[in-house]
Amino acid sequence: MAKRDFGPTFANKATEMTRKKITSANDAATLPALYVIASLIASLPGGAFAADMPYPQPVPNDAVTDPITDYFLHWFDRAEEAQASQPHWMTPITTVTPRLEQEYRYDQFQQFLQNGAEINNYFGGKGLELIPTTTNEILINVPAFEQRLREGSKVEPATGFADGNFVTIKQRLLSANEENGNYILTAFLGFQAPTGITAFTNRPAWIVTPTIAGGIGWGDFDIQGTIGYTLPTDERNHVGTSLLSSLTVQYHLLDYFWPEFAFNDTQWTSGERADRNQLFVSPGIMFGRFQIYNRVKFNFGIAYQVAVVPDHHITDPLTPMYNHAWILSMRMTF
Repeated sequence: MAKRDFGPTFANKATEMTRKKITSANDAATLPALYVIASLIASLPGGAFAADMPYPQPVPNDAVTDPITDYFLHWFDRAEEAQASQPHWMTPITTVTPRLEQEYRYDQFQQFLQNGAEINNYFGGKGLELIPTTTNEILINVPAFEQRLREGSKVEPATGFADGNFVTIKQRLLSANEENGNYILTAFLGFQAPTGITAFTNRPAWIVTPTIAGGIGWGDFDIQGTIGYTLPTDERNHVGTSLLSSLTVQYHLLDYFWPEFAFNDTQWTSGERADRNQLFVSPGIMFGRFQIYNRVKFNFGIAYQVAVVPDHHITDPLTPMYNHAWILSMRMTF
């Protein structure tokens, strides 16, 4: 009986069975992959489920900014808008400008009295000036520190703070820059507190001073002026009421020179100096605006002030309040 050779037959069947297993395994592995691909395609904008699946929306930055933070973030934007709509004159030395300014200001006086005394005045009642809205300014002033150096007739030396013009509020009423009319009109309301030492105070009287200020310009020439009335809350027979007026004529020369000539008048209507008047004239010059960094600029100036009315000095009480004075003014605007 012939012997049969099963070797090739078994080998072929084994190979065929292996191929079937591999194919089945590949099919099993392919199904999850196809499911993942189909899911990705469905999630694309053109996919079948795109219309049913909402997309997350980004939250605008403005929505998370509270009103107070937003107010301070746009502080300088408001200041620029306020100053762009008014004349760009220099603030005079002895006249409070009707313009809205944002700066820190330091003034210093050396006053010579007719009775022989000399007074050094530091800070000059000036301080921080801010623009909180497009038509307002608030002045937060440092009380003047005064030093009476020499003994005069019925006057003793003294050193200390005077009463402080601690806050003044400006409300701009009308304004136009140089291209649209070159004028401005502003109302002030100032408050003086009786914070000084005995030698330099009107204690217990507070003094409220409403003021109207205005200005007009023609090219490089401008005039700025104020008129106000002092209203003490107490001691009117001693402190008295007075009409205050100031006028400065100013010229802009080249880029950095602002020569000026000022008049400052006080007419007392009640109190110890009732019916008396004093008038000072003040030639001076301001230099600026020198850029320090971005918005920050520096200005400074000097003036000489002399009394021309009354033509004779009255000593009880002293009128004018001093005979002449040197004034230094420095400002850092921002």
